[in-house]
Amino acid sequence: MIKHRLRPVFRLGIRVLVIAILAGGIQIATSTAASADPTASTWLKLRTCESSNRYGINTGNGYYGAYQFDLPTWRSVGGTGRPDQASPAEQDYRALYLYRMRGWQPWECAGMLALRSDGDARSKRIPTYAESAYIGGNGTPASGKPAWPGVVYAYGDCAPSLKTFQLRMNAFGYAFDGTGCYYDKTKQAVLDLQRANAINDSGRLGPKTWDAAWNGQPPR
Repeated sequence: MIKHRLRPVFRLGIRVLVIAILAGGIQIATSTAASADPTASTWLKLRTCESSNRYGINTGNGYYGAYQFDLPTWRSVGGTGRPDQASPAEQDYRALYLYRMRGWQPWECAGMLALRSDGDARSKRIPTYAESAYIGGNGTPASGKPAWPGVVYAYGDCAPSLKTFQLRMNAFGYAFDGTGCYYDKTKQAVLDLQRANAINDSGRLGPKTWDAAWNGQPPR
């Protein structure tokens, strides 16, 4: 995180990055500056370089997690505990928070990758969890949640809107395939979300739980 020395994990990330480049999977530089926050693909490039995209990494060198926070930097943006022990969604949120405070400056890899700052860099605007939720996925910064479909879903239901909900929950580390069917894994995600947001933990996906998936506290 701090630009003093090349860390072992940094060198590992560079090797992975080179392999990805040879395979045609990752571009070294962004083509244009983003109009809002950096895109999900830009964050992926950063994580790949910093940590080989491993959220739980702790090599014992004083830098932790996907974004290789040191503890003072992590705490400066409100993080608690150790970064590598935080959920992917929490690490993504703190990374966006840091970016809005200091731009790309804290990350060695940002310079190596020639990442460009945009309008939110150093804006000092504290993000919401809804604003950072796109980072771990493949989308672009979200402008808002999709409208509630008007149906309260329960165990055994299948619907396109359930697929939308499942894919949204992937931002919090659930790894849904997006089947659109409400079974055990979906029910657990609903319960986790309800408990994190003080919603009656009925296990049914209603309007309050739907809204919390985009605008509430992360479930874990």
